[in-house]
Amino acid sequence: MKGPMKGATIGHAKQRIRDGRYIGITEPGIIAAESPNPIVNALVIMPDMEKRLEAFVRTAHGIIVFPGGVGTAEEILYVLGILLHPDNQALPLPLIMTGPPESKEYFRKIDSFIGATLGPDARSRYEIIIDDPEQVAQKMSNGFAKVREFRRDHGDAYYFNWRLKIDHDFQMPFQATHDSMRELDLREDLPAHVLAGNLRRVFSGIVSGNVREDTIAAIEQSGLFDISGSVEIMRLLDDLLCSFVEQGRMKLARDEYKPCYRVIA
Repeated sequence: MKGPMKGATIGHAKQRIRDGRYIGITEPGIIAAESPNPIVNALVIMPDMEKRLEAFVRTAHGIIVFPGGVGTAEEILYVLGILLHPDNQALPLPLIMTGPPESKEYFRKIDSFIGATLGPDARSRYEIIIDDPEQVAQKMSNGFAKVREFRRDHGDAYYFNWRLKIDHDFQMPFQATHDSMRELDLREDLPAHVLAGNLRRVFSGIVSGNVREDTIAAIEQSGLFDISGSVEIMRLLDDLLCSFVEQGRMKLARDEYKPCYRVIA
């Protein structure tokens, strides 16, 4: 995410803010694959991806999602799984997905998938704004005001969202194996926040199968991951994953993508 950091740096410089904090939250797997953004001046290394995602949400006053790939979809579902928890219904946390015109189809597919699997309540927790950075800034600024007011009224800290309810399942690391992927519960009759968490693990497993050497070796030895669930959810999932492949969003390398999974209805 070099662009947002660079933009923040330039914005601070124009406002003569010389003591800006650029916080990077990472985990060992990411550190092993790529060095931190050089603009970061406060680097926090969490023990695993789940703790990293929790830190993002608890320290944030708002979240902006830029177009990515299957890993970005995982992070979106993680945030929605938390926001959809019954104990978090009243907590304000602005969530905006945005990007240039060419990202419209990416976000359209994700929005359609979320609406069809998690329902209208999930769609009400975010906005999609394409090619309009000023509107994103205005919406996020208004959202910040609501967050500050809520935390002031409830005596909560500005720097850490203590009131946010995060289930234990969202905090425990998900190890992508053939058994763990096969056993994921993907049914329409699950509570929305539970289904969001299980769908997040699907994408986490695919990310692992795409890039982690140990997971790639396990797939080469034992075959593709099997992802199974209700017929409708599998149809929607397969359609979304196929769109990621068509858009070249499955891996950083743009050569022909070989799936590490198969979707079974």
